[in-house]
Amino acid sequence: MKLELLQLAGRDGDTAYNLRRTLDAIAQCAPDTDIVLFPEAQITGFLNYQNIAEQALSLDNPSVQAILQAAHERNVAVVVGLIENDGGNFYNTTLFITPEGIQLSYRKTHLWVSEPGLVLPGDRYGTVEWRGVRIGLLICYDTEFPETARAVAALGAELILVTDGNMEPYGHVHRTSVTARAQENQVFAVVVNRVGQGDDDTVFAGGSAVIDPFGHVLLESGRQESRHVIELDMTQLADARAVYDYREDQRFKLPGERIDHPDGRRELLIP
Repeated sequence: MKLELLQLAGRDGDTAYNLRRTLDAIAQCAPDTDIVLFPEAQITGFLNYQNIAEQALSLDNPSVQAILQAAHERNVAVVVGLIENDGGNFYNTTLFITPEGIQLSYRKTHLWVSEPGLVLPGDRYGTVEWRGVRIGLLICYDTEFPETARAVAALGAELILVTDGNMEPYGHVHRTSVTARAQENQVFAVVVNRVGQGDDDTVFAGGSAVIDPFGHVLLESGRQESRHVIELDMTQLADARAVYDYREDQRFKLPGERIDHPDGRRELLIP
């Protein structure tokens, strides 16, 4: 599976600018790329109490529709986030978009210290299959909790994709947590972080990375804007589990209702 990681500097509350850069990046991807990934809340940037009601977007808004069209034209999947407005309820949401449409919508379940009261937490984890690989989504702070990756792994995820907005002085934290989540679930994990400065003088840490099922770092970017292309050898999943398989050996099972949808999506509801 071939991935392109777009580590970009976004603009908070400037959807037109962020969308233009997103569409340009999709248009420039290689013809055989399977998935293009962007940082957390790439479309809208991060919003605040003053602008969230006006600038948060529904999932059927023209910006998302433009990305759907771009994914269809390039025959590629796109992992991209936004601050979602669902009937006046707001969420930090990441979408898995394929040429056929939105295949998976994930709402961040673990809210960073500035988010409670601004957005609501999601209530479920999910996976979907794309080109023979089962994929799960997480967002930023989620990765600091082992149960999140364990939940999507329990739904069969072989590849965990993380949209990230991690800032200094915590740049090292997600390198550690994402590496641990990959190793302890024997899956590939990919994190794409933002760079540059936010509206509140936040400095985003970059450091986007790809981790294999053994916990080895295959790729790690710096602190500047970048595009990285990597091909994952999915046979490493079986190699990592050949001697021991954490999924089979674990004694504590996560609670929650599992739903297997007819379209191939699997969800685990948070009790």
